[in-house]
Amino acid sequence: MHFALRDGSQITTSVHTLLNAGYAGRSQDDVAAHVKELAELGVPAPSVTPALYPVAPYLAQQADTVPAQHGRTSGEAEWALVITDEGVLLTAACDHTDRELEVHGVAWSKNAAPDVLARKAWRLDDLADPDAVHLRSWVDDTLLQDGTLAELLPPSYWLPVLEERGLATPGHRAAVGHAADGPGRGPVREELARDPHRPGHRRRARAGLHRRAAADADRLTFKG
Repeated sequence: MHFALRDGSQITTSVHTLLNAGYAGRSQDDVAAHVKELAELGVPAPSVTPALYPVAPYLAQQADTVPAQHGRTSGEAEWALVITDEGVLLTAACDHTDRELEVHGVAWSKNAAPDVLARKAWRLDDLADPDAVHLRSWVDDTLLQDGTLAELLPPSYWLPVLEERGLATPGHRAAVGHAADGPGRGPVREELARDPHRPGHRRRARAGLHRRAAADADRLTFKG
């Protein structure tokens, strides 16, 4: 995978471990409410929160479109840590999820489609305040998610977890949470509920991780 950095340099790394963090909100009250909402949709509750779901490493991709088997799949904008020989990177990501399969097992649903990463990244050490980073996602021209990293467990929480598990070495990638979407089922599931069989089996979505400026397509913009 290739990541362009703000200083114009590029880091190339391979992925041999891929993890998706779920129920990773900083407010445990909000997480509990989210678990309850998902249970009403038939999604099994996790045994512990936050949760880490292993994903097959070959599913890590930098792609513009994601093939989908049917109309009840969707992605959610997330931030991701990418551990490389040259340090830890922060980038935007999208764990495309099969919502039909999710009711049988969240881990299974995360392995049914590619895990998409942006093509640009920041060095984590270059960010004085990661909480100030804004995360948004769109489907076509509809804004679905809009929040900051302050609403999610920060890198300073996850890096010790990875170190404790022996995973804080180059080639590991962890995607954490998704942009806040307020009460209710969240915009992605609301979109599916409105039109669960919308035509087309290739989904194009935009995800952006940025400061003070909207993201350009599925890539980061370095502004602010």
